[in-house]
Amino acid sequence: MMLEVKSLIKKYGEFTAVDGISFQIDKGEVVGLLGPNGAGKSTTISMISTLFKPSAGKILFEGQDIAKSPESIQPHIGYIPQEIALYETLSGYENLKYFGGLYGLNGKALKERIQKISEIIGIDERLKDRVGTYSGGMKRRLNIGVGLLHSPRLVIMDEPTVGIDPQSRNHILETVNNLKVEGVSVLYTSHYMEEVEAVCQRIYIMDRGKIIAEGSLEALLEQSKIQSGMKLKFEEDMTPLLNQVKSIPWVTQVKKLSDYELSIMTNSSGNSHKDILKALMAMDSGLVSFEVMKPDLEQVFLHLTGRGLRD
Repeated sequence: MMLEVKSLIKKYGEFTAVDGISFQIDKGEVVGLLGPNGAGKSTTISMISTLFKPSAGKILFEGQDIAKSPESIQPHIGYIPQEIALYETLSGYENLKYFGGLYGLNGKALKERIQKISEIIGIDERLKDRVGTYSGGMKRRLNIGVGLLHSPRLVIMDEPTVGIDPQSRNHILETVNNLKVEGVSVLYTSHYMEEVEAVCQRIYIMDRGKIIAEGSLEALLEQSKIQSGMKLKFEEDMTPLLNQVKSIPWVTQVKKLSDYELSIMTNSSGNSHKDILKALMAMDSGLVSFEVMKPDLEQVFLHLTGRGLRD
């Protein structure tokens, strides 16, 4: 086990920011930690990265208690903060050299690592330019490069793609997938649900200091019991057939969008959609087109917390 969090609590006076949470990350696994503002994510990350001490509970890194031996564990953790933590008057190379020195790298080993990291994050052609001239996306990439310089075994990525261009976002997500292949574990937080769906193998959802759901995307969808839906278009006015549509097995709700368009909710997916379509065609309804609306992580999150990720 790379990381194991056990009954973790963090209090500030009478306020409990993190309330007895437990989770784990295996080697080479990318795990998402989601929650609305104030859920306790940042406090949790700060404790894992050894910035804060827990009020109670344990954080074990490869079996070692982080609170008891932070100095021996810190070299193996890479923390990539939401805020850009770079010196803008220095070049990209000078930033990497400076932070590499703080990690204890020097000489040939540092030069080789800087070269490798610059290729990974895709800024090798601009490495000698001043960081102040970089785009937001390039600064984000360099920020990630700093966190990877010392070859950490666990990387904590806190909102790594905020406010950047699509090309840089795709590059960062590709970097995360490459880390997974190399056996590096990643704890990933983001306000962009599609990113979490793309890179995370398992997801933990926090709200008000507690973990309220966990599992793969498929497992979370199953646990939440969110219905799938279909949008349907017809040649004929469907008003006379509404009651027949409502009586079709698996159909739980029918909404009339227009005389020729319906939205239906179903209590199942897969083959049930085919059976519903067969029933509609048997009605001689003049079905023209349909679109299946599958539930996603955003819907699961709203269903579980009652609020959006950015609220």
